[in-house]
Amino acid sequence: MKYLGLFRHAKSDWDDSSTRDFDRSVNERGREGARIMGRHIRRQEPAWDMILASPAERVRLTLEEAAIGVKPTFDQRLYLAGPETHLEVIKHKAGDADAVLIAAHNPGLQDLVLALVSQENETPDFREAMVKFPTASFAVLELPIDDWSELGAQNAKLVHFKRPRDLDPSLGPLD
Repeated sequence: MKYLGLFRHAKSDWDDSSTRDFDRSVNERGREGARIMGRHIRRQEPAWDMILASPAERVRLTLEEAAIGVKPTFDQRLYLAGPETHLEVIKHKAGDADAVLIAAHNPGLQDLVLALVSQENETPDFREAMVKFPTASFAVLELPIDDWSELGAQNAKLVHFKRPRDLDPSLGPLD
């Protein structure tokens, strides 16, 4: 059994419209969301063996604030990647890790859940993640495989999904 975690970057800072997308930071609300989610992730099973991450500034800052305790491996291919690229990076880099956490962007992470979970494995958490995978959301997929090379379409079950607002209602949508 393998576990794949998905952690979307925290709320972006849009104050400086001249900043390139890749270099965009996170705002204070995003920093707080990342810290709360980091505490949540550290308390959850499994313990993460590896973090594969987009090198975008907002992902770097999210991981810094979350302080998960595993040094990330940054891979340029994860910047705004689709499901196929995520799968390629995981298969290439995960090695003998049992639990890999991806820190990246949407819509790629949400699309990855859709690509990996079969209809018969749809859970209430899956349905929530398909409605919206907001900033700083965290999901865990359980994969019935022994090696990452076996990772493929529709063999996973989404066993956990949390958003910052689930842990602190003040981090919910602004009215």
